[in-house]
Amino acid sequence: MTAPESPRKRELLEAAYLHVLGSGLAGMSLRPLATAIGSSPRVLLFLFGSKEGLIRALLARAREDELRYLEKLRGSRGVREAGREVWSWLVAPSRRALLALWVEGYARSLLGEPGPWADFGRDTVNDWLELLAQRQPADRRDTQEAQAERTLLLAVLRGALLDLLATGDVDRVTAAVEHHLRSAG
Repeated sequence: MTAPESPRKRELLEAAYLHVLGSGLAGMSLRPLATAIGSSPRVLLFLFGSKEGLIRALLARAREDELRYLEKLRGSRGVREAGREVWSWLVAPSRRALLALWVEGYARSLLGEPGPWADFGRDTVNDWLELLAQRQPADRRDTQEAQAERTLLLAVLRGALLDLLATGDVDRVTAAVEHHLRSAG
Protein backbone atom coordinates (compact mmCIF):
# COMPACT_ATOMS: atom_id res chain seq x y z
CA MET A 1 0.00 0.00 0.00
CA THR A 2 1.29 3.44 -0.85
CA ALA A 3 0.78 6.75 0.90
CA PRO A 4 -1.74 9.13 -0.65
CA GLU A 5 -0.48 11.91 -2.88
CA SER A 6 1.19 14.71 -0.99
CA PRO A 7 3.53 17.56 -1.86
CA ARG A 8 6.43 15.65 -0.22
CA LYS A 9 5.68 12.49 -2.20
CA ARG A 10 5.57 14.48 -5.45
CA GLU A 11 8.79 16.32 -4.50
CA LEU A 12 10.64 13.05 -3.83
CA LEU A 13 9.24 11.48 -7.00
CA GLU A 14 10.54 14.44 -9.04
CA ALA A 15 13.95 14.22 -7.36
CA ALA A 16 14.10 10.45 -7.91
CA TYR A 17 13.01 10.91 -11.52
CA LEU A 18 15.81 13.41 -12.18
CA HIS A 19 18.23 10.99 -10.52
CA VAL A 20 17.21 7.97 -12.59
CA LEU A 21 17.28 10.04 -15.77
CA GLY A 22 21.01 10.29 -15.13
CA SER A 23 21.68 6.83 -13.77
CA GLY A 24 18.92 4.55 -15.09
CA LEU A 25 16.83 2.03 -13.24
CA ALA A 26 19.05 -1.03 -13.70
CA GLY A 27 20.46 -2.01 -10.35
CA MET A 28 18.77 0.90 -8.58
CA SER A 29 19.11 0.52 -4.84
CA LEU A 30 16.93 2.42 -2.39
CA ARG A 31 19.71 3.45 0.01
CA PRO A 32 21.92 5.27 -2.56
CA LEU A 33 18.85 6.74 -4.25
CA ALA A 34 17.48 8.03 -0.95
CA THR A 35 20.84 9.57 -0.06
CA ALA A 36 21.10 11.21 -3.49
CA ILE A 37 17.67 12.83 -3.16
CA GLY A 38 17.87 13.81 0.50
CA SER A 39 15.56 11.19 1.94
CA SER A 40 15.76 7.78 3.55
CA PRO A 41 14.84 4.29 2.35
CA ARG A 42 12.12 4.12 5.03
CA VAL A 43 10.46 7.30 3.79
CA LEU A 44 10.54 6.03 0.19
CA LEU A 45 9.06 2.71 1.27
CA PHE A 46 6.36 4.48 3.27
CA LEU A 47 5.46 6.78 0.39
CA PHE A 48 5.64 4.26 -2.46
CA GLY A 49 4.89 0.99 -0.65
CA SER A 50 7.91 -0.88 -2.03
CA LYS A 51 10.83 -0.55 -4.40
CA GLU A 52 8.53 -1.91 -7.11
CA GLY A 53 5.97 0.78 -6.29
CA LEU A 54 8.64 3.45 -6.64
CA ILE A 55 9.76 2.03 -10.00
CA ARG A 56 6.15 1.95 -11.16
CA ALA A 57 5.77 5.62 -10.12
CA LEU A 58 9.00 6.54 -11.94
CA LEU A 59 7.84 4.83 -15.14
CA ALA A 60 4.48 6.58 -14.85
CA ARG A 61 6.33 9.88 -14.41
CA ALA A 62 8.36 9.23 -17.59
CA ARG A 63 5.13 8.40 -19.40
CA GLU A 64 3.66 11.73 -18.23
CA ASP A 65 6.42 13.51 -20.17
CA GLU A 66 5.68 11.40 -23.23
CA LEU A 67 1.91 11.97 -23.04
CA ARG A 68 2.37 15.71 -22.53
CA TYR A 69 4.35 15.80 -25.76
CA LEU A 70 1.77 13.69 -27.60
CA GLU A 71 -0.95 16.15 -26.63
CA LYS A 72 1.04 18.95 -28.27
CA LEU A 73 1.23 16.93 -31.50
CA ARG A 74 -2.46 16.20 -31.81
CA GLY A 75 -3.02 19.10 -34.22
CA SER A 76 -0.42 18.02 -36.80
CA ARG A 77 -1.34 17.42 -40.41
CA GLY A 78 -0.86 13.90 -41.67
CA VAL A 79 1.20 10.90 -40.65
CA ARG A 80 4.40 11.94 -42.43
CA GLU A 81 4.37 15.36 -40.83
CA ALA A 82 3.72 13.74 -37.46
CA GLY A 83 6.67 11.40 -38.11
CA ARG A 84 8.93 14.41 -38.77
CA GLU A 85 7.71 16.19 -35.65
CA VAL A 86 8.15 13.08 -33.51
CA TRP A 87 11.64 12.52 -34.87
CA SER A 88 12.66 16.11 -34.18
CA TRP A 89 11.46 15.62 -30.59
CA LEU A 90 13.26 12.27 -30.24
CA VAL A 91 16.55 13.53 -31.67
CA ALA A 92 16.88 16.52 -29.30
CA PRO A 93 19.96 16.02 -27.08
CA SER A 94 18.01 17.22 -24.04
CA ARG A 95 15.80 14.11 -24.27
CA ARG A 96 18.52 11.44 -24.37
CA ALA A 97 18.24 10.59 -20.68
CA LEU A 98 14.44 10.34 -20.84
CA LEU A 99 14.63 8.16 -23.94
CA ALA A 100 17.29 5.89 -22.46
CA LEU A 101 15.01 5.44 -19.44
CA TRP A 102 12.09 4.75 -21.78
CA VAL A 103 14.12 2.11 -23.66
CA GLU A 104 15.08 0.48 -20.38
CA GLY A 105 11.44 0.29 -19.26
CA TYR A 106 10.34 -0.89 -22.70
CA ALA A 107 12.98 -3.63 -22.84
CA ARG A 108 12.17 -4.88 -19.36
CA SER A 109 8.46 -4.98 -20.21
CA LEU A 110 9.27 -7.36 -23.06
CA LEU A 111 10.53 -9.96 -20.59
CA GLY A 112 6.93 -10.56 -19.55
CA GLU A 113 7.68 -10.57 -15.85
CA PRO A 114 5.05 -9.22 -13.49
CA GLY A 115 5.94 -6.01 -11.76
CA PRO A 116 6.37 -2.35 -12.55
CA TRP A 117 7.37 -2.95 -16.17
CA ALA A 118 4.48 -5.28 -17.02
CA ASP A 119 2.43 -3.17 -19.44
CA PHE A 120 4.86 -0.33 -20.12
CA GLY A 121 5.82 -1.40 -23.66
CA ARG A 122 2.28 -2.18 -24.78
CA ASP A 123 0.91 1.04 -23.32
CA THR A 124 3.50 3.23 -25.02
CA VAL A 125 2.99 1.49 -28.37
CA ASN A 126 -0.75 2.11 -28.06
CA ASP A 127 -0.17 5.78 -27.14
CA TRP A 128 1.94 6.40 -30.24
CA LEU A 129 -0.31 4.40 -32.58
CA GLU A 130 -3.32 6.38 -31.34
CA LEU A 131 -1.51 9.64 -32.05
CA LEU A 132 -0.60 8.52 -35.58
CA ALA A 133 -4.14 7.25 -36.21
CA GLN A 134 -5.53 10.68 -35.38
CA ARG A 135 -3.34 12.11 -38.16
CA GLN A 136 -4.86 9.86 -40.79
CA PRO A 137 -8.02 10.79 -42.68
CA ALA A 138 -11.04 9.63 -40.71
CA ASP A 139 -12.49 7.76 -43.69
CA ARG A 140 -9.44 5.46 -43.98
CA ARG A 141 -8.18 5.38 -40.37
CA ASP A 142 -9.73 1.98 -39.64
CA THR A 143 -8.46 0.24 -42.77
CA GLN A 144 -5.74 -2.40 -42.69
CA GLU A 145 -3.60 -0.23 -44.96
CA ALA A 146 -3.81 2.75 -42.58
CA GLN A 147 -3.04 0.52 -39.61
CA ALA A 148 -0.02 -0.92 -41.44
CA GLU A 149 1.16 2.59 -42.40
CA ARG A 150 1.21 3.85 -38.81
CA THR A 151 2.66 0.60 -37.47
CA LEU A 152 5.52 0.79 -39.99
CA LEU A 153 6.22 4.43 -39.16
CA LEU A 154 6.29 3.66 -35.44
CA ALA A 155 8.64 0.72 -36.06
CA VAL A 156 10.97 2.93 -38.13
CA LEU A 157 11.00 5.66 -35.48
CA ARG A 158 11.57 3.17 -32.65
CA GLY A 159 14.38 1.42 -34.53
CA ALA A 160 15.95 4.74 -35.47
CA LEU A 161 15.77 5.82 -31.83
CA LEU A 162 17.57 2.67 -30.70
CA ASP A 163 20.24 3.23 -33.36
CA LEU A 164 20.61 6.89 -32.34
CA LEU A 165 20.95 6.03 -28.65
CA ALA A 166 23.52 3.32 -29.44
CA THR A 167 25.67 5.36 -31.82
CA GLY A 168 24.89 9.04 -31.32
CA ASP A 169 25.02 9.42 -35.12
CA VAL A 170 22.26 12.02 -35.55
CA ASP A 171 22.98 12.85 -39.20
CA ARG A 172 22.99 9.26 -40.51
CA VAL A 173 19.92 8.18 -38.55
CA THR A 174 17.98 11.35 -39.40
CA ALA A 175 18.79 10.82 -43.09
CA ALA A 176 17.38 7.29 -42.82
CA VAL A 177 14.18 8.54 -41.17
CA GLU A 178 13.79 11.22 -43.85
CA HIS A 179 14.36 8.62 -46.57
CA HIS A 180 11.57 6.49 -45.14
CA LEU A 181 9.20 9.46 -44.84
CA ARG A 182 9.83 10.51 -48.45
CA SER A 183 9.38 6.99 -49.81
CA ALA A 184 6.28 6.25 -47.71
CA GLY A 185 4.01 7.53 -50.42
